[in-house]
Amino acid sequence: MGGKQDQDEEAYGKPAKYDPSFRGPIRNRSCTDIICCVLFFVFILGYIAVGILAWVYGDPKQVLYPRNSTGAYCGVGENKEKPYLLYFNIFSCVLNTNIIAIAQNGLTCPTSQVCVSSCPKAPWTVEPKQFSQTVEQVFYAADRKFCLPGVPGNMQVLQSLQQELCPSFLLPSTPALGRCFPWTNSTVPELPGISNTSISQSISGLLDSLNARDISVKIFEDFAQSWYWILVALGVALVLSLLFILLLRLVAGPLVFVLIIGVLSVLAYGIYHCWEEYRVLRDKGASISQLGFTTNLSAYRNVQETWLAALIILAVLEGVLLLMLIFLRQRICIAIALLKEASRAVGYMMSTMFYPLVTFAFLLVCIAYWAIIALFLATSGQPQYVFWAPNSSLPGCEKVPMNTSCDPTEQVNSSCPGLMCVFQGYQSTGLAQRSLFNLQIYAVLGLFWTINWVLALGQCVLAGAFASFYWAFHKPRDIPTFPLGSAFLRTLRYHTGSLAFGALILTLVQIARVILEYIDHKLRGAQNPLTRCILCCFKCCLWCLEKFIKFLNRNAYIMIAIYGKNFCVSAKNAFMLLMRNIVRVVVLDKVTDLLLFFGKLLVVGGVGVLSFFFFTGRIPRLGKNFENPQLNYYWLPIMVCILGAYLIASGFFSVFGMCVDTLFLCFLEDLERNDGSADRPYYMSKSLLKILGKKNKGTPGDKKRKK
Repeated sequence: MGGKQDQDEEAYGKPAKYDPSFRGPIRNRSCTDIICCVLFFVFILGYIAVGILAWVYGDPKQVLYPRNSTGAYCGVGENKEKPYLLYFNIFSCVLNTNIIAIAQNGLTCPTSQVCVSSCPKAPWTVEPKQFSQTVEQVFYAADRKFCLPGVPGNMQVLQSLQQELCPSFLLPSTPALGRCFPWTNSTVPELPGISNTSISQSISGLLDSLNARDISVKIFEDFAQSWYWILVALGVALVLSLLFILLLRLVAGPLVFVLIIGVLSVLAYGIYHCWEEYRVLRDKGASISQLGFTTNLSAYRNVQETWLAALIILAVLEGVLLLMLIFLRQRICIAIALLKEASRAVGYMMSTMFYPLVTFAFLLVCIAYWAIIALFLATSGQPQYVFWAPNSSLPGCEKVPMNTSCDPTEQVNSSCPGLMCVFQGYQSTGLAQRSLFNLQIYAVLGLFWTINWVLALGQCVLAGAFASFYWAFHKPRDIPTFPLGSAFLRTLRYHTGSLAFGALILTLVQIARVILEYIDHKLRGAQNPLTRCILCCFKCCLWCLEKFIKFLNRNAYIMIAIYGKNFCVSAKNAFMLLMRNIVRVVVLDKVTDLLLFFGKLLVVGGVGVLSFFFFTGRIPRLGKNFENPQLNYYWLPIMVCILGAYLIASGFFSVFGMCVDTLFLCFLEDLERNDGSADRPYYMSKSLLKILGKKNKGTPGDKKRKK
């Protein structure tokens, strides 16, 4: 037996040896993974260079502002006082064209477009008797400033209509997305060749495809009416999360056992229900042999074999849980004691609970920077203009080179009716355009790497703070004055490279998953079962690999925060330490998951129920100052409150989970390093010593130690 134990010990490394100078996170440490640190900084400089290149060549105004026929922006420059775009004949966009294609092309249409200061408010159409009049009489004198810039007032109306320099009709419109779209309930004028039914259907379809502006206005109004009550609900979620964590030191034990008994009770009821269903179907003689094979899965509920199989599975699970509860009761008690100790640590270092705000700010910067780069890269290139005419088969258009380049600043002199120099798109030549795909890939890699590095920084900083709590023998007297700030500065100064190393490994796996998802999306139409099966297996393997790397990185960062060694050594030591105590790891992990799941359920469910009763007006006699607001969609603030409560609870409980993991590794190290003697006392709490049947014969102060 002793030889086998020694072999297992050798397989998972030797236990940590006693070090008289060790009393918590090492202060005298050096920089780790310098090569990866240099690589990370070089990559960041390249990331900044990509941003500068995108800023130089990009033009995001084409996404933020609409363009007229000449490619000029509405709302900026010479059109600063004309923020809206008017389509002369919007039905050329919707009668014979796919709405989705129009939206993807920036809502451009094969008709003249002009920037206007305001959208038309009343329906109007050019009457036949006005064809011989001038543009000045029909448009300018009547304050209809909807013609293209530069149209002379003495031009005949008929000529301006033939060349599409002025609109032949106007519809009452409202601005949406910077463009004038007709009202669905407006009175449509009689137009030659187009029925009123087609017009109404086209307008309705266009507005529906643009997500119904009225709904967005109502949503904005609901937020304006309920934003302060949403903040109150989020404040309640914050208080509930904090109270739950702080009270765990008092109720962790009873709560864990209540949850375990609850799980056993649910399984017992499931066994009883399956037995009753099985007994009834057995008496009826309903057997699977009578049913046979069918794709209708609901039919299997009416055969006795289904309920018998479910009964056996639930009975096995019940038996396994009971045996685990009996034989692993000491390890469950250790897990509960560590949860209490984690609650105590958080109580001494309350600043750690709000560190997720720092992580959130860093993540916001990373995501915003990538989004800006992606926007500028997507809009890089110089605008191109080509000749276009509404009908190239008319007399005078035969010799005009349609779809060839032109200069929009020069006046078009041609006998072709309606010939214009219109905006076509952006050129794909140039430094940024030729390398656009590569630059976008670089930006995506930068997004993943920086996000994972920020998350790694948060884990390592929290681990350093909580480790300083555990290795303080007299708590809270021996806890450093600013444990979180010290851990933050120490991590940035010495371990940026190690964090970048771990983040890079995780990033490569995530990029591989993204590539597989893209391939799966492209091959989805092929419906090849073998290919889909292979891709599914690869995706499953990469998912498992990502989960394992996250677990390994998390524990490696804890060891880095304590001992200051490089990433590979820390990951190896953490993995070997956990493997030497694999049963304790599994028990603690499951107990913690169960408890934190209940905490999230309590916080999110409580805030959700409270929000539902408040916003639906089901809480009577609240007083005038606490009346529920009148809303168009009461479910909207409720969903926002639930989502916000979940994010707040996740942030708080992630800190608590990191605290539990850190204290657990320190506890395992404490068991291997020390023996409770006067020279080697345990640093764990008295409750843990009592559970293990151990005690200290002295304190670290009995024999002076050096850092």
